Amino acid sequence: MNTYSESIAPETRDLVGSLGKGLGVMEILAAHPDGMTLTEMAEAASLTRAGARRFLLTLVASGYALQDGRTFRLSPRLLTVARTWVGGSSLWTFAEPFMREVSEQVHESCSAAVLSDLDVVYVARVGATRILSVAVHVGTRLPAWCTSMGRVLAAGLPETEIDVFAQRSAPGPLTPKSLTDPAALAAMIRKTRAEGYALVDEELELGLRSIAVPIRDRAGKTVAAINVSTQAVRFTAVEMRREILPRLKRAVERIEDYFVVQ
Repeated sequence: MNTYSESIAPETRDLVGSLGKGLGVMEILAAHPDGMTLTEMAEAASLTRAGARRFLLTLVASGYALQDGRTFRLSPRLLTVARTWVGGSSLWTFAEPFMREVSEQVHESCSAAVLSDLDVVYVARVGATRILSVAVHVGTRLPAWCTSMGRVLAAGLPETEIDVFAQRSAPGPLTPKSLTDPAALAAMIRKTRAEGYALVDEELELGLRSIAVPIRDRAGKTVAAINVSTQAVRFTAVEMRREILPRLKRAVERIEDYFVVQ
């Protein structure tokens, strides 16, 4: 996962470099829920000990981090900010009933995500009673290249950016079925764009299948994706296309009405 400070453009007079580094420190802390020492943070963020100390103490003073002896960890305040943002997004308030309807029809979870550099970030989720081994919730980040929503979102990138996305993903095999060649990944993304959906079959985790479709705004730009994830023993790939895909498409048609009535 790329940190914010790695993904932004080179510094210019219009950018606040220290803010970017501070956000990078927050992302590193988020990836270490058990906490980190000053030395560990300095190494992980490529900062001096003095620089890492200033960032960490600033986060503590502002309430976004906690200090316990030599260990620093994020505080629940960051979760509050994230939940406020997601809860205040009227699109997801509008979309949730349609996602719930899909979930109830197929008895599986239905989720929504947006693209964040090379990851998908879950912004809404309606869970089913069935338990998947992949634990996801609002705020979860997963690599885009091996997820159905990630491929749908990547398919919405400008044509010239698809090859770059595939190369930058530099995927390593997560399962024996993972598609790892950048050229093959780019071809799959283009196929996804042509077909209007993505089905990922046990590439993220053995026994897990998912199918996703894009959500587009009034200008036709892909702004999000929704999917259904299921255990491979529950639905074959053919059954997912036949039984789940039409329901997802109908839900998206109704969700996209949000952009028409705004």
